[in-house]
Amino acid sequence: MSINELKSRVENDRVLVLERNFDAPRDLVFKMFKEPEHLRHWWGPNGWELPVCHVDFRPGGTWHFCMKCMDQGQGEYYGMESWGKVVYKDIIEPEMITYTDYFSDADGNIDETIPSSEITLEFIDIDGKTKLINRTEYESAEALNKVMDMGMLQGITETWNRLEEHLKEVK
Repeated sequence: MSINELKSRVENDRVLVLERNFDAPRDLVFKMFKEPEHLRHWWGPNGWELPVCHVDFRPGGTWHFCMKCMDQGQGEYYGMESWGKVVYKDIIEPEMITYTDYFSDADGNIDETIPSSEITLEFIDIDGKTKLINRTEYESAEALNKVMDMGMLQGITETWNRLEEHLKEVK
């Protein structure tokens, strides 16, 4: 697998597994997922920014954020906001983060109409570089298909490309 290649597969019809290698030490890649000053630089697909990013990085803590489309070239999406809320379950620094991921509103109220997911991020040290494995479990195959139809794979590919660029800037 090349550094920039995102590999994806579906297990048991409702678990999406994503893998990608990053040319950066594990401690640094892990740090990108816990500190708002870093998340603001790379979280979200191309053309989207993170104007709101409140992180309480601990088991039981939350991350409430807003992604906003700032790219006029994205037509109907320009100016659109997408709010999310993460509830952290377990953190083993710098190896693993598990959390529940929800869509929410600006006040942090969970949007029950869009499927939530259980996410495990695993950070594996490979000779000073990092393999990131993201396992996202949905309540059903239909829930997984719903987010895939929303363009989630393209969005995560662009997001992780932005992470790679930010890692180059901070190394």
